[in-house]
Amino acid sequence: MTLNATPALPSLNQLAAPLVEQLVREAQALRLSISHQANGTRIVDAGIQVPGGIEAGRRIAEICLGGLGQVTLGPSGGFAGWPWELAVSTAQPVLACLGSQYAGWSLSHGEGKEGFFALGSGPGRALAGKETLFQELGYRDQAESACLVLETGKVPPIPLLDKIADQCGVAPQQLTLILTPTTSLAGSVQVVARVLEVALHKAHFLGFPVEHIVDGMGTAPVCPPSPDFLVAMGRTNDAILFGGRVHLFVSGEEGAAEDLAQRMPSEASSDYGQPFAQVFKAAGHDFYKIDPLLFAPASVSVTCLTTGRTFRAGHLNGELLERSFS
Repeated sequence: MTLNATPALPSLNQLAAPLVEQLVREAQALRLSISHQANGTRIVDAGIQVPGGIEAGRRIAEICLGGLGQVTLGPSGGFAGWPWELAVSTAQPVLACLGSQYAGWSLSHGEGKEGFFALGSGPGRALAGKETLFQELGYRDQAESACLVLETGKVPPIPLLDKIADQCGVAPQQLTLILTPTTSLAGSVQVVARVLEVALHKAHFLGFPVEHIVDGMGTAPVCPPSPDFLVAMGRTNDAILFGGRVHLFVSGEEGAAEDLAQRMPSEASSDYGQPFAQVFKAAGHDFYKIDPLLFAPASVSVTCLTTGRTFRAGHLNGELLERSFS
């Protein structure tokens, strides 16, 4: 898969930069804290030492999309007990979701309990280009500043910050890291806002030519956070697996669109049927032992722009969602 020629595509980091600066300017109102490490890297704490919140998580999700998407909060008609949902849309679904929002950059320093590990998402990934995915997309960004979002409960060590800045090709003073613990309100919101990205990633995994994905939107219910990491992680996943709805608009053959719709929903997985925390426990807390087909929205619609026909598959599962959230 190859996107359009890189010069014709927008800079993810340049588009996201104003959103990052606005987040920093309004940090106090959003219950965030801003600090600078010894090397000058700016750290935005969105839930470690400060409360953060839902609005912070919504804005962070838009930063994760590289400034190419909108994330809104509104009432849901899907679940009576959980009446609020996030809606995500973007006119550049492949670039915004796979090129920016996807948590694909593995960042680590040290080992054991003293070590640090997190997956980086956000526009900074496209500057570093460390993942083979960027070779497939045919996209590399250029910008003077970089931003990454890390789902973590602690600040990365200075040597790792220096390494990130170097691989992004920016000075450490031009690097911003936004830290969103899974157990926080902002953390849970920004993960649930990945409902469209999960669909894009599933399409890629299934071998669908993602350059045929022209447009897309998705919704998922806002999940309650938990101070227990495993419970919190399970709920963010379940919001998408059992409550996520995605509509994709694709070019190409009608048969390919119908096949994508039938194969995409989470219920197509052999691991479907239990809240994610239980599936994770049964897999010995090893993500790689979980059927990768599970990671998908609950309900999917795929419209073939070539013929105008729409194909639907999957269903919302209020019972499993209630078991997870309650």
